[in-house]
Amino acid sequence: MYGTKSKIDLAFEYQSQIPVLRPSIHSRRANLTVKFQDLYGFTVEGNVDDVNVLNDVREKVRQQGRVWWALEASKGANWYLHTTIGQGSALTSSLKFSALANAITLKKLIKKGIPPVLRPKVWFSLSGAAKKKSTVPDSYYDDLTKAVEGKVTPATRQIDHDLPRTFPGHPWLDTPEGHAALRRVLVAYSFRDSDVGYCQGLNYVAALLLLVMKTEEDAFWMLAVLLENVLVSDCYTNNLSGCHVEQRVFKDLLAKKCPRIATHLEALEFDVSLVTTEWFLCLFSKSLPSETTLRVWDVIFFEGAKVIFNVALAIFKMKEDQLLLTHHVGEVINVLQMTTHHLFDPDDLLTVAFDQIGSMTTNTISKQRKKQEPEVMKELDQRIRKLNSLKADNK
Repeated sequence: MYGTKSKIDLAFEYQSQIPVLRPSIHSRRANLTVKFQDLYGFTVEGNVDDVNVLNDVREKVRQQGRVWWALEASKGANWYLHTTIGQGSALTSSLKFSALANAITLKKLIKKGIPPVLRPKVWFSLSGAAKKKSTVPDSYYDDLTKAVEGKVTPATRQIDHDLPRTFPGHPWLDTPEGHAALRRVLVAYSFRDSDVGYCQGLNYVAALLLLVMKTEEDAFWMLAVLLENVLVSDCYTNNLSGCHVEQRVFKDLLAKKCPRIATHLEALEFDVSLVTTEWFLCLFSKSLPSETTLRVWDVIFFEGAKVIFNVALAIFKMKEDQLLLTHHVGEVINVLQMTTHHLFDPDDLLTVAFDQIGSMTTNTISKQRKKQEPEVMKELDQRIRKLNSLKADNK
């Protein structure tokens, strides 16, 4: 379907989907803060320099789109699915080479960004969501939403409480229709996996998935594959044990990859989890501009949760000089928040994440997690014992 488009059609499609931002003459002269909507409907505030960066990024998106369309035309609409190198003599050398070439091409392409119009189908295929959906009847999501309709649980009560606080002011998410769609996805998943149920932070992740995937059902399956296959399994359970482990792992990696920053922050008695917990639970969706967040998600859905560590470390690394000049906790938080809110160029972030921080294997991260798990579980157990003791004393 995509391979039949002409170059004129493609140019028109990308120009219509990715508008150029044009600040007023007054704003340009005074370098005032301007407000505008990004590709996914979020209101962004920035100065004219920020607008220029975003326009440069959007031009890169157009160029990258042309590359993807050309590959679809030459290799076939689903060429990126043919990246697995099979075993045995049944597969010819030429096919093995083709699969390897596709895999190398795909990894490079994904780090440069998946075009917004192709993102839903590429995510759905490469993440494993399509495979997961294929294991159940076609009516699974509809049947599940109907079966749980009207049921009230602690999870549904918390979801209802969080809906109005999920990206307030967004032109679709912050409407009755948007709230209803997000609620159905979150409630359905809370019944699919009672161990997770619902955890604050998932509302932001699911909301962004809805905006990208366009349909509730696809957003639901993307959420399922994210929680069941991509992320640590107990990141969103009641005691957030997985999240606590991730924070310990991150602190160790910060000391290894950015020792000067780690030493300085330790001297200030700054606990990095004050900012990084939200990054990990919301997958940067509350911190980075949406277009940058989705470029990070492109890589997460292809390479896995290790990418979260690369990106989090990169944010610290990018502002190393400023962080080393801070004198108290408030300054550190301000530097990091200002940095994340104005990271409009995903390439700046991802270049640092993968070229300067360096690659980290899933196996390396897994070993670090296993190392930290016993201490985390011990602390959580002590906390529970203390709470139970306090409750007993108050009776």
